[in-house]
Amino acid sequence: MTELISTDLDADLTATQDEVTTAPEAVIDRDDPLFKMAWLAAEAADDRKGGDILLLQVGVVSSIAEYFVIVTGYSRVQVRAITNAVDDKIKEVLGRDPIRSAGTAEGIWSCLDYGDIVVHIQMPDTREFYGLEAFWGHSPRAVFESEIPTD
Repeated sequence: MTELISTDLDADLTATQDEVTTAPEAVIDRDDPLFKMAWLAAEAADDRKGGDILLLQVGVVSSIAEYFVIVTGYSRVQVRAITNAVDDKIKEVLGRDPIRSAGTAEGIWSCLDYGDIVVHIQMPDTREFYGLEAFWGHSPRAVFESEIPTD
């Protein structure tokens, strides 16, 4: 019986490792409502001149959220302005408030958690130090552009 359990566990681990290995090649469904919500957050950040806007589909490799939106703000004031713009835009268009938020007063790393979407707005040094895109590098990604690209 121990061998049977061990074999089943090994098969499960192998399947999981294969899924993680192929995750970056997964294609992001741009018609997915959650992708569109993440894109809406990215547009709001872009309206406030946020930089290096990146969407990561972390839901492919984790249950923490479906998407992360990562944005650079170049001053504390800008981080707060981007945070407010994202919050206002999602509230206006989708009628949703974040489940929780953190760091909005400090303006170094602001986080808006909508459950399926988590928006991180960071100062450049903080973004580089914590390296979220490297940590979640095995997730499919979409670099923000002014228009949703058509394939």
